Order: sequence, then structure tokens, then C-alpha cells
Amino acid sequence: MVVTMQIWLVLVFLMFLMQNQVLVISKNLTCTSDDLRGLAGFMNGFESGFNVWWHANSSSLSCCNWEGITCDLSSGRIVRLELPKKRLTGSLSNSISNLDQLKTLNISHNFLKGPIPISFFHLSNLEVVDFSGNNFNGVLPVSIHLPALRVLDISDNSFVGSLPSGLCVNSSRIQVLIFDLNHFNGVIPHGFQNCNFLEHLSMASNFLTGVIPGFLLMLPRLRELSLQNNMFTAINEIGNSSQLVRLDVSHNRIFGKIPDFFHNFPNLSYFSVRSNNMSGEIPLSLSNSQIISYIDLKNNSLTGPIDFNCSMMVNLISLDLGSNKFSGRLPANLASCHKLKVLNVARNKLLTGQIPESFKNFESLSYLSLSNCSFNNLSKALKILQHCSNLTVLVLTMNFYDEQLPFDDDLQFKELKALVIANCRLTGSIPLWLTHSTHLQLLDLSWNELTGTIPAYLGDFKFLFHLDLSNNSLSGEIPKNLTQLQSLVSRDFSFEQLSMDFPFFGFKYKMSGKLLALQYNQLARFPPRLDLSSNLLTGPILFEFGNLKMLLVLDLKHNKLSGTIPGSLSGMRNLETLDLSHNRLTGSIPPSLVNLSFLSKFSIAYNNLTGVIPYGGQFITFSISSFEGNPGLCGEYFVKCHKNEDQLQANLSSKDNDVHIIRLLAVIGFATGFFISVITLLIVPVIK
Repeated sequence: MVVTMQIWLVLVFLMFLMQNQVLVISKNLTCTSDDLRGLAGFMNGFESGFNVWWHANSSSLSCCNWEGITCDLSSGRIVRLELPKKRLTGSLSNSISNLDQLKTLNISHNFLKGPIPISFFHLSNLEVVDFSGNNFNGVLPVSIHLPALRVLDISDNSFVGSLPSGLCVNSSRIQVLIFDLNHFNGVIPHGFQNCNFLEHLSMASNFLTGVIPGFLLMLPRLRELSLQNNMFTAINEIGNSSQLVRLDVSHNRIFGKIPDFFHNFPNLSYFSVRSNNMSGEIPLSLSNSQIISYIDLKNNSLTGPIDFNCSMMVNLISLDLGSNKFSGRLPANLASCHKLKVLNVARNKLLTGQIPESFKNFESLSYLSLSNCSFNNLSKALKILQHCSNLTVLVLTMNFYDEQLPFDDDLQFKELKALVIANCRLTGSIPLWLTHSTHLQLLDLSWNELTGTIPAYLGDFKFLFHLDLSNNSLSGEIPKNLTQLQSLVSRDFSFEQLSMDFPFFGFKYKMSGKLLALQYNQLARFPPRLDLSSNLLTGPILFEFGNLKMLLVLDLKHNKLSGTIPGSLSGMRNLETLDLSHNRLTGSIPPSLVNLSFLSKFSIAYNNLTGVIPYGGQFITFSISSFEGNPGLCGEYFVKCHKNEDQLQANLSSKDNDVHIIRLLAVIGFATGFFISVITLLIVPVIK
């Protein structure tokens, strides 16, 4: 035991000595003349920004200690140069070629511009290059001689021209290529078939055209291929096996049928052809895939019935079929896809019938959107879907027309965080069964024909931050409980987000009478909103609204609200939209509202308000339309605060009358005095 302890002590001591020796070597490293010249030229290319380095003009300087520089311990040569997010401006100097031992160069997310020097493409030791997030431009050379290169990221710049066809001829070991967000055009060159080590290729958001070649899909090590947001028109079929795990060709101009080639993708987990011109039915090799997890076919012209073999599709998690032309009924066997969490069939008007009874067993389902189809029997649908124990988001907008919103107290959606049943012309009133959904964050029952009062229990929801009851026929006063919504008083807890590509729409009513759809992909991105507009609400605007410090939108327009505008509304310090127009409000506009520094949309038009419009803050940015329809209002940039001509004439006449009366009294007074004086003169002598 003692011997073992001694051995360990010796080892620890030796490691300590070695560590100190390494530190000494590192501190004493000096730059070679080539590296100093390279750094000097590198810095001279900058216009402003980085100012931490010493002036590289002396061979005695230890540049290995400079920020962003790493040297090789044995040779002392610079091997890593990393200056991301340093606000550098200027260009990349040709002197970079002097750093011929450089292995990593990262100058991403700066403000550098201009072309890349040709000499850079001959640094034979470079392994990792990250130029992303700058403004580099120009054309890449056809032939690039970077034999050690493994990673090249030039995304989010302004490069133009064709893709370098000889890229993988002399740089054959490239594993990661990221060309996103540039201006590359033309077709994918045949030279890319030499990229045998390529594992990740991303060329999204360019202007690439033509056919997506089959050889690209069959590169032996390629796992991820991202070609979205280009102008491709077709996908070549393949005859051999592909190793792809992720294939994204969304937002292109691809037309025709989806190729029936998924049996050649034994590892494909993610497939997206969203927003193209695809037609025809879903191919059998896709609807029977045992591997695929995410399918996104949204926004095409696909037809036929929805038919997936859920007994085979054991890994399917997300299925987005929205905005197509699928027809028939919702298949009952979807509930057999035991891992399926996200299902979107929205905007398929030819889908009809009722929600299948089998959906009672849909335990995995979390996000369901059936909006803008032709489903019926809302009461039965809710009775079935309440059994989906993990259902978090339910969107039923634009279905079940002219039906009644069920008032069944037994309905329970305990895990529900978002419920949208909007624009269905539903009758009835806001149901009591919503009280069971204590986790609600978003509730949208807008654009229906609901009557009755707004229930006070809505103010008891701890997490509710977006409430839209607009465009109904709700009456009565606004319940005070709504001013106590905890998430709008203090939104200091986290909100569970929706899956990335789940379609979620809010609607904005435009003055033209049209609905403008606003898409949100995450629940937390919805604005904290309280919209009770276009109802029959009466009573005052509650001064307690000022407690809702987290609220961004308060919309009470087109009601029958009366009383004054409370000055306490200035307590809604984050408010961006306040619309109180088309009511019966009286009194003046509280001057305290100028303190709402984020207020960008404001209207109190068509009320009975009087007095001076406050001046200052955001009020100087509002147009006349924000105040019109209030004859008693005046202000600096509205109707000038002076009396009108009739009032002026009346006042002038009144003043003239006053003058006449004063003159008459003066005459009477003078005459009376004169008369008394005369009488006195006549009477006094007689008395004497």
C-alpha cells in the first residue's frame, strides 16, 4: 500500500513538472518572420474593429499570446486564427498566404467584405474555415487546392456565380460544406460527384436551378442534404442505395410526382418537399417507410386519399400534409402510428366527415391541426379528442360551420395549452368545461357567433397570455378577473414551445374586410394579447387594466363601452397596440398615455371624447385617423385648439351687449346725478 502511494506521488510530481514546462514553452514562443508578415498584412486589411494586438513589426514579439491565436508547441508556427464576432471591418488581405501552417481560420460574424484572395485557396494545411456571417463577395475559383480541408462554411455572404466544379478534385477530404444564404446560381456541377468524404452539404437560399442530380443523393458518406429556397425544378431518381438521413428540398419549383424511391433510403429520417409544385398521390415507398420520422409535404398540390401504413411506420413522429388537395376522410389507422406526435392536415378542403372514433386511442398525439377542411360534428370530435391524453395543441378553425359550441361540463382537456376554434360561425356561449384546462396559454374563439357574457373564470388561468374572443356577440361588462391574469401581470415563467414546423395561425382583420393570416411556429412567439373587439360589451374600461404590465395588445374596438379612459392604462408599460375606437367613451385623453414608450398603434376614433390631445412620446407619430370622429378633440397635429367662428361671433355679440349696457348705465348715472344736482340748487335757497 505504501509503495503504491509513493508511485502515485511520483506520477503527480512528474505531471506537474511537464505541465509547467509546457506553460513555459507556450509563454516563450515567438512568431516566425513569415507569420509576422502574414499577421501584419492581415491587420492592415482591417478598416476598424480589432485593436487588441500589438503592431506586428518586430520578430521578437510573442504573437502566440495574442488573442485568437494558437501556435504549435513544437514549431512555434501559428495553427489557429479565431476572431469571430469582433466587429471587424475591411477585407481579407493577400498576406494571409504567409500563414502557411494555418489549420483553422474562423473570422465569422464580422463585417468583412470584398473577394477572397486567390492565394488563400492554396493554403495546403487548412482544415477548418469559417467565413460565415460577413459580406464577402465575388466568384469562387473553379479549382480550389486545399488538400487538408474538412470544413468550409461561407454561409450568409454575397458570393455570386457558379459553384466551384473542381472543389473536390484537389480538396477531396471535405466533410462539411455550407454555402447557405449567398447568390450562387446555375446547376450543381458534375464535379461534386468527387466529394466522396462529404457528410453534410447545405446550399439553401441561393439561386440554384435545374435538376437535383441523382449522384448527389448517392454520395457514399453524405448524411444531410439541404437545398431549400432555391429554384430547382426536378429530382432525379436513384437506382442504388443512399446513406442520406436528412433530405430537405423545400421551397423550390419542383413539379411532378414525388419520386417513388424511398426504398433506396434505408436511413432517411427527415424528408421535406414543402412549398413546391408537387402533384399526384403519396408514393407507396414513402407511406410504408419503417425508418422515416419527419415528413413535410405541406403547400403542394398533392391529391388522393391520405393513406399511411402505420403498422410499418413505427418511427413516424411528425406528419405535415397541410395546404394540399387531399380528399376523403381522415384515416382511422393514423392512431396506430404509436409515435406520431404532430399531425397537420389543415387547408385540405376536400377532407370531409367526422373525426374517427379510433382517435380515442391516439395517446402519442400532442399537436393536431384540422383547420380549413370540411369536418363536421364538433360535439363528437371534442368527446373523442379529450381522450388523447397528451394533446397539447388543438386547432379546429374553419370547420363545423353553424354548429353549436358544446356546453358539456364533462369535457376535459387537462393537458391542453392552446385551443383554437375560430371562424366557424359557432353559436352558444363560452363553455364551463374550459375550466378543466388549467394549463391553457392561448385561447382563440374569435369570428364566431357566441353570445352571453365573458365568464369571470378566464381570469383564473395561471398561464393564459393570449385571449382572442373578438368578432362575436358577447355582451355585458368586462369581468374584473381578466385584469388579474398572472401571465400578463408578471410573465416570469417559461412557456413550452411548439415543435419547430408546426403550423399555427393568428388572424388580423384588415380595413378592406379581408383576413390576414399571420403564421407562428412556436406558441411562445404569439404576442401577449387581449382581444375583445367587435362584440356588444358595455360598461367602463377597467382602471385595473394598468396592472397588465406584460400585455402587448389590448383591443376593445367596436363595442358599446362607456365612461372615461382611465389614466392607469399607462401602467401597461410594454403595450404596443391600444385600440379603443368605435365605442361611447367620454371625457379627455389621459396625458399619462404619452409614457407608453412602445406604443406603435393607437386609436380612440369615433367616440365622444373632448379636450386637448396629449403631445409628446409616441403620440407625435400617430395619424389623424387615430383621433377622427371625436368633434370635441383638438391638438397640435389634429384640429387646432381655437374656438370656431360661431362661438367667436357669439362672444363678440355678447361683448357688444355688455358695452351697450355699461354705456346705458353710465348715461343713467350721469342723468341721475345731474337731476339731483339741479334739485339741490333749487331747493337749498328756498330753505334758507
